[in-house]
Amino acid sequence: MSNQNHNDNGIIKEKLKKVEELKEIGVEPYGRKYAKLNEIAEINQYDETCEKIFKTAGRIVAFRRMGKNGFGQIQDPTGKIQYYVKKDEVGEEQYKIYKKMGLGDFIGLEGKLFRTNTGELTLRVDSFEVLSKNVRPLPEKFHGLTNIETRYRQRYVDLVMNREVMETMKKRFQIIRFFRSYLEKHGFTEVETPMMHPVAGGATARPFVTHHNALDMELFLRIAPELYLKRLLVGGFEKVFEINRSFRNEGISIKHNPEFTMMELYQAYADFNDMMDLTEDLISSLTFELHGKYEIEYEDKTINMAKPWRRVTMKDIVKETTGFDFDTISSDEDAINKAKEMNIPLEKDKTYTKYGILNLIFEEKVEETLLNPTFITEYPKEISPLSKNQKGETEWVDRFELFISGREFANAYSELNDPRDQKERFEEQVKLREAGDDEAQGMDLDYIRALEYGMPPAGGLGIGIDRLVMLQTNSASIRDVILFPTLRKEDIEL
Repeated sequence: MSNQNHNDNGIIKEKLKKVEELKEIGVEPYGRKYAKLNEIAEINQYDETCEKIFKTAGRIVAFRRMGKNGFGQIQDPTGKIQYYVKKDEVGEEQYKIYKKMGLGDFIGLEGKLFRTNTGELTLRVDSFEVLSKNVRPLPEKFHGLTNIETRYRQRYVDLVMNREVMETMKKRFQIIRFFRSYLEKHGFTEVETPMMHPVAGGATARPFVTHHNALDMELFLRIAPELYLKRLLVGGFEKVFEINRSFRNEGISIKHNPEFTMMELYQAYADFNDMMDLTEDLISSLTFELHGKYEIEYEDKTINMAKPWRRVTMKDIVKETTGFDFDTISSDEDAINKAKEMNIPLEKDKTYTKYGILNLIFEEKVEETLLNPTFITEYPKEISPLSKNQKGETEWVDRFELFISGREFANAYSELNDPRDQKERFEEQVKLREAGDDEAQGMDLDYIRALEYGMPPAGGLGIGIDRLVMLQTNSASIRDVILFPTLRKEDIEL
């Protein structure tokens, strides 16, 4: 047993003793409903001249008792405030109870404001109520909760000790509220679609697989809501969006969590250019809403989110950045040789086309250079199985991805609504899956049937909420913006 665990066990034992002592004198250590009337932020707006009696509650985050009086500090989601308890004012019986309180406990307080000799606004307690006893010690105040792994695993403690974490999470939900408000004002209807799919589709990714016992069938946690949202266009909805979880059985990194939040929307009679306009206005408006300006700091870089954003084709940005001129490539072999010259890593057992090589060069050499918001357009058809072809083209589609600070934030295209073309593309995906590509999409025959009933031309857009929160809060890791990120299973000893 480590010294830290030994010390914690001693503190826990002492705290449990106080729980029992409270019970012995008829006080519930784990209280009941409390009529909290004032948030701490509200109280802090007043000064010592105020005659108002405040009633608030929170966790004790500082505790100091000196004989017949004591100072402490309580914290709620809106802030902190110092309080003062005096034996002569609360009475001997109440003060006997207060002596059994301590750091980490939840307490309800009632009293008026005054200012101490040091000038600190303080709540002079007339009465208090025990709401919940803490029995496990909080991290030591000076060092705080600093171990990153522990912070993610014990987010409940992280929120107590690191208030900036709560502010980040509040901003996350502010961003989601803004998305909902913006889209509803633009005529979109929020919908809900299934989380479990009989066919893994809507994106190229490895799915999580489960089994439904009653139906005796394999199901997949959704990797994207796309195909169900487009079924709604078939049914007559014209503007729909969903903000919800998707799941991909892939690696974990500072940019990836297996469970993540996406916003996807679809608009009938629109195309990918409309989606670019919408994306640009949505995210730039969000930035101004959050910061009051369009320039933000991210990882020691200044990013300008003001409109208009750059729009450039994949071919052109690759040529501009690396000198690789795709229009001079006549064969897959030529492209592969060029990639090798550029030290692009190629998998030995994988088949590459010149279009795949173009995309690979873009990912390896160009993405990281894109600081300010940039729309990359004109993607190869072979990596875009759900996108409509460019007019008069057979190998290129009307698609864009948005990059900011070297990362992808949005993906959109003019939706493929030709059922025969879609079926052929699914068949190509099935061949890839049968050849061992676990990320290739399956054949969704019901979706093909839906398209046969007729889907209007449409534009579709997906935005990764987690990455956007990272950008808007200057957070280095996706785990910093998810309340409970996915982690390796922990062995816990209590």
